[in-house]
Amino acid sequence: MVNQKKGWALFNEGFTQFQVNNKEKAKVIQKILNKTYPKIPIPLNYKNKFTLLVSVLLSAQCTDVNVNNVTKDIYPKYYKPEHFVKLGRKKIERLIKRIGIFRVKAKSIFYLSKTLVEKFNCKVPKTYEELEKLPGVGHKTASVVMSQGFGFPAFPVDTHIHRLAQRWGLTNGKNVIQTEKDLKDIFPKKNWNKLHLQIIWYGREYCKARDCFGITCKICKSCYPNRKKPFKTKKP
Repeated sequence: MVNQKKGWALFNEGFTQFQVNNKEKAKVIQKILNKTYPKIPIPLNYKNKFTLLVSVLLSAQCTDVNVNNVTKDIYPKYYKPEHFVKLGRKKIERLIKRIGIFRVKAKSIFYLSKTLVEKFNCKVPKTYEELEKLPGVGHKTASVVMSQGFGFPAFPVDTHIHRLAQRWGLTNGKNVIQTEKDLKDIFPKKNWNKLHLQIIWYGREYCKARDCFGITCKICKSCYPNRKKPFKTKKP
């Protein structure tokens, strides 16, 4: 029994030290990100909360640049749920056909628009529970809308942020749900919305998947100055 208690004490001590180390690492990361991106642009272009929701949905398995190139010809004319209901699935497909899995996305856009018209008076709901019940809307999409659309503190985690969090030693890499929880525990709540975007841009410009490999960018070198071999991330 004594040995068991001693084992738990050592485990708790190690876990606490792990948290402390990550808190200190988070300060370094945040300092670098704030210096690199004092003002951070929003990657997706949108006209209102509804078009933000549509753009985030379209961005799955697709670059933000491609989404913006497609929606710049759509949003000047179609920017309300009722517009897309009137268009119908086939016309929506034609409008977004340059985007990956466009048929699946067109179906989601049509039915989420229909749901907003019929159940929410054409307004985008402002709770996770209601957003995640909309067709095609998962937790990550809902988090982006809550953050960028409503200003609610959120830390949306996609595969790119999940990869960076592993490289920087901020999570054990089990899945995006665990990564989101770990990042929320480490960083101050007031900084979540800005940090989410800063990390996205930093990953695109400095800590690229097939460029930095966890050993060349400023954050990786600051977090792991002795790392010599490329860091292998675990897929969520």
